[in-house]
Amino acid sequence: MNSVTVVGPGTVVVSFEQEPMVVTQGAVAIEKDRIIAIGTFEDLCATYPRAELLDAHGGLILPGLVNLHHHFYSALARGLDPGMPMHDFGEILKGLWWRLDRALDTQTVRLSATLSLADCIRWGCTTVFDHHVSPSCLGGSLNLIADVVREAGLSAVLSYEISDRNGHEEAQAGLEENLQFASDHGKSPRLRSLLGLHASFTVSDTTLEQVSKQRPADLGIHVHLAEDQLDAKLSQERYGQTPLDRLDHFGLLDGRALLAHGVDLGRHDVSRIAESGAILIHNPESNSNNAVGRLDLEAALSLGCTVGLGTDGMSSRMLGSLRAAFLGVRAGTGDPTSGFDTVSGLLHANSRRAAQIFDEPLLGRLSEGAPADVIVIDPPAPTQVTPANVLGHLLYGVSENVVRHTIARGRILLKDFRHTTLDVGEIAAQALAASPALWERFRELDT
Repeated sequence: MNSVTVVGPGTVVVSFEQEPMVVTQGAVAIEKDRIIAIGTFEDLCATYPRAELLDAHGGLILPGLVNLHHHFYSALARGLDPGMPMHDFGEILKGLWWRLDRALDTQTVRLSATLSLADCIRWGCTTVFDHHVSPSCLGGSLNLIADVVREAGLSAVLSYEISDRNGHEEAQAGLEENLQFASDHGKSPRLRSLLGLHASFTVSDTTLEQVSKQRPADLGIHVHLAEDQLDAKLSQERYGQTPLDRLDHFGLLDGRALLAHGVDLGRHDVSRIAESGAILIHNPESNSNNAVGRLDLEAALSLGCTVGLGTDGMSSRMLGSLRAAFLGVRAGTGDPTSGFDTVSGLLHANSRRAAQIFDEPLLGRLSEGAPADVIVIDPPAPTQVTPANVLGHLLYGVSENVVRHTIARGRILLKDFRHTTLDVGEIAAQALAASPALWERFRELDT
């Protein structure tokens, strides 16, 4: 059996950098888990005459997408009525998410992860950073999710959300879960870890000190920061410092940190994040849904901050999140000429951070020697794609289109719109059967 696969013909866009190289009538050659060549379809077929062909039908051939902030555990909340008013961010947390996470059991943790990973595959996301929490089945929950990641065929960076909101004993258990998973999977090619924290206002000084002392030097944090004014307000009231000051005080603000949201940050704090080398993760759809405002993306970038992109569990559709970020800039500035320069580097920043964590310098690029993370988006572009207009195609067309093929580390996970590693019909049936009991446990929990 020939081990080389040629993906084409189509329009190849080699990266998400500004004005990337574009190959028309192009193709990608893959052997095992690596890309071995990029070129025209004609040339690659001549070079590898016995290769298997994965027909791109003229579609757009892109690097696999990276999602820097997801919440798999939220998948079974679709259609759930909290049964109480939720007028602000604090009430949303207490009335919905902090009840749902406590209602999860091992079955629904696994189902939630499987549903989310199936969606990632369907939308061309080949590397995903998940921020998990399930207090009622905490121990071993990251390994449970890791098993599903392996089954699905994606790459993932997992963390457990440490919080004192249910008591310090649970916070300690969360720390132990993170450290054990990091120890088990430190150099795994497709599974890596970060140290998860909920947010400053629910993590005590005692817990942060323990995290600081026990965290390995090469293990970054993954935390919600300034998602709403509530974070700063309660952090000041409870601990006498701002959320960013607390992270800095305990030595957690560094170049490996992932800081989700940043909606309520001032310019001085954004400058400090830029100096630290941490990455700020914009989640535009979630921020709109929770009515917490929006990250001042333009200011953050002007101050030298690296900004990436996530979905915060709202979906797994990264190109939809990119479009939402773009439209948010236009709505926020009132300037119909704005947005292109502002969002042009978000997907590339995601790829660079994933490349750092996986020790894969070429991750997120279609180039010789890179991990074979490749997606094909259908249908073919109706107008010419050039290095100068790739972003316009992504925002105004491709973000609304469907993924035909998803390939992760050389393994075809979606072929001609159909999953190959997951039985999505069976998963949906299992979720439909399990969700009533989950929702009933949810309703029995108070806030």
